Amino acid sequence: MIEERLSAELEALSLQGQKRELRSIQKQYCGQSIVVDSHKLINLASNDYLGLGSNKELRTQFLKMVSYEDWALGSTSSRLLTGNYPILKELEHSLANRYDRESALVFNSGYHMNVGIISALASHRTLVIADKLVHASMIDGLRLSGCSFERFRHNDITALERILQRKADKYDEVLVLTESIYSMDGDEADLRSLVALKKIYPQLVLYVDEAHAVGVRGNQGLGLAEEYGLIQDIDLLCGTFGKALAGMGGYVVCSSNVRSYLINHSRPLIFSTALPPIVSAWNKFIFDRLSDFYSHRSILREKSEKIRNTLKELGYTMPSTSHIIPIILGSNSHALSAASRLIEAGYYSPAVRPPTVPQGSARLRISLTAQTEIEGLLHLLPTLNIAI
Repeated sequence: MIEERLSAELEALSLQGQKRELRSIQKQYCGQSIVVDSHKLINLASNDYLGLGSNKELRTQFLKMVSYEDWALGSTSSRLLTGNYPILKELEHSLANRYDRESALVFNSGYHMNVGIISALASHRTLVIADKLVHASMIDGLRLSGCSFERFRHNDITALERILQRKADKYDEVLVLTESIYSMDGDEADLRSLVALKKIYPQLVLYVDEAHAVGVRGNQGLGLAEEYGLIQDIDLLCGTFGKALAGMGGYVVCSSNVRSYLINHSRPLIFSTALPPIVSAWNKFIFDRLSDFYSHRSILREKSEKIRNTLKELGYTMPSTSHIIPIILGSNSHALSAASRLIEAGYYSPAVRPPTVPQGSARLRISLTAQTEIEGLLHLLPTLNIAI
């Protein structure tokens, strides 16, 4: 019986320290504190990197300009039927214009985006090569495509080149998948080297997910591709509204040909009800103001560097070069214990365990925002030292 099997598997997860539960999040304060299960804690788990999600001034400005006649609370249909509202088209125009690319296409989430694009574009004539640590949504997309795929050691360009030398000439297209800032390690892809490989392998198509870099990096907040001057060199440049931009949805900037193909072949796009117009309006409201948040980015960068350097002085090694700072503890029990002790000390940073991260690398994922007070950081560091 299914109930018996599910109970047995859940029990096994519990014994392994991998069973997850949904915690009650009652309230968030100014991008800094959070009420979890009735306890007010300093929030070190949010992806609201710029603190825009709790910015009352921005929210008030937006609500004053809301047109309830034009921006419905629900789209009630897929984009190919009656859900392609004008505000969604305006958002895509803003994206394409800001990135100076031919086209853009919005998806309901970053997960829909990765699954929908990769499963649509990859075929039996395509070899997909993915970094070992790319997001699960990318892996799900390539599995759904049924294409041939390889994985290369994380951020190891030499390992990627060996696969290309061995297999590239056997396929019409080689799709290389990477994140720009990795969600669990906080390190950066070598985008310049990846772009350089396109000159050697003309069939190489580069796919970069900037989910954790958009809003945070680049002079205008467009991500690492902007920071390194590579926006025009990346074939499929993806981002999300659901993290630093405090909204919902994912997007890709690409050629008009790719956009048209995805509209006709991307199943998550074709068969999903479109984002509510009010959500698309908020996404556009924030995206159009990205360049205004330069000071937020600078503050976040300074705070991130301070905590990374201090942790290194305390003897911890870490791969991070960003605002995502992992404290890798190894066992699930060690990570769970450390997270519990942090809660007792007034901080919220849930343990991250397999399968989200590789076996033996359970961790605390310290996720900083521009609103994290320096005083809170100074109190955090010795607390971490005790907890770990």
